[in-house]
Amino acid sequence: MSILLLGGSPQLPSSSSRLLLHVGEQLALRGHNCARLHVRDLPARALLLADHDDAAIARAVRAVADADAIVIATPIYKASYTGLLKAFLDLLPQDGLAGKLVLPLATGGGHAHTLALDYALRPVLHALGARQVFTSIYANVQQLAWDEERGLSLDTPIAARVQAGVEEVVAGLFVLEGQRPPAPAEVPPPVRSLQDQPYAPQYQAA
Repeated sequence: MSILLLGGSPQLPSSSSRLLLHVGEQLALRGHNCARLHVRDLPARALLLADHDDAAIARAVRAVADADAIVIATPIYKASYTGLLKAFLDLLPQDGLAGKLVLPLATGGGHAHTLALDYALRPVLHALGARQVFTSIYANVQQLAWDEERGLSLDTPIAARVQAGVEEVVAGLFVLEGQRPPAPAEVPPPVRSLQDQPYAPQYQAA
């Protein structure tokens, strides 16, 4: 089963991209490999013109089609997800998320944007045919601490929500495979440091 980490932030690194990669690490601890795609790495002109003939755009759309589960991360701007992510989602066919599991993540400056995922992004994911959209995870910047040496650390409530989200994705993938879901982990996995380094986008499912 394949998982795609889809980043919708116009900046890299960013709080949302660090949270996205952290979730990817937690999924890796459960035995899953994740491909990465940051929309900002796609050619801007082809993205804005919805140029499906562009090779990079075609590979990105195919990466979504090939994934069984997608973790989508975005910062919240003006009480909604980014226009960059919207431009990419508009490239997908009407049923572009059919049969897929989706875990939405978002970061913002305060608790006022907590519901932005549910009233802005979640309806779009359902409209694209997602099989299941899991409970959204929102973190404000005060809950995500970054240190150049220690990497990313989460406060306790967000760490617990991330663990629950990872468990939902893992259980959902087992169901897709026709297997019995594993029991939830009794001990939360440790918060691991992430190295804040640039990397080339990956479009193929790992």
